[in-house]
Amino acid sequence: MPPLANKRILITRAPHQASELATQLQAFGAVPILIPTIEIAPPASFAALDAALACLGTYDWLLFTSANAVEAFHRRAHFLHLTQLPKHIAVIGPATLRAANDIGLTVDLIPTQYVAESLAEALLPEAPGKSFLLVRAAEARDHLPHTLTGAGATVTIAEAYRNQLAAESIPAVQQLFASPENYPDAITFTSASTVRNLCNLLEASNLTFPSGITLASIGPITSQTLRDFGHAPNVEAAEPTIPALIQSLIVHFS
Repeated sequence: MPPLANKRILITRAPHQASELATQLQAFGAVPILIPTIEIAPPASFAALDAALACLGTYDWLLFTSANAVEAFHRRAHFLHLTQLPKHIAVIGPATLRAANDIGLTVDLIPTQYVAESLAEALLPEAPGKSFLLVRAAEARDHLPHTLTGAGATVTIAEAYRNQLAAESIPAVQQLFASPENYPDAITFTSASTVRNLCNLLEASNLTFPSGITLASIGPITSQTLRDFGHAPNVEAAEPTIPALIQSLIVHFS
């Protein structure tokens, strides 16, 4: 019998990213439930990104901390008909690496651990006197730019997209969490935003966060956000990747 046979697992990722997780869960016998809590939207203004892209070739490093940032960068650069690239490119992890490779970028650095702290540490030898362009979400953590700036780098932050609440998911959330017999066996959280937004969707639906459901986190930042909302994760992936998240669920349910 597959290790996740008949386990109903809620996926809270943005729609364009949910299918990868759903397909892999199904391969282990799970029944994915797709209710996106996040929508990817343009930034409030493209001014900072456009200004940075106009002089992209002058930067020493281009940094991406999510696949969404790569895709948003690519759309805007294509829209502006820009072809320049900086000397070097660094990404935070394998999903971001795949996104960069998919648009033809050659990546020079990926950290040993797929979190901002590890990326910052890997870039520290490059920091003094160098210029970095960080393309990211509007509400991202500041550990990476603060660390590089403190080490003598010049860091330009360009917001390329926003994670906004998927308000159209409210009816699905209401139906799923209306009574315990409908509850999923587990909920997967792949970012801090998925935690915040599910809590906000439940609040908008006049529901409280249910107990007794396995809460599966992709990594320490997501886990801390769960704790900040008063919900300790039952499962945390050994590394912040989809395969590791699924493996942690298999171990938990076995």
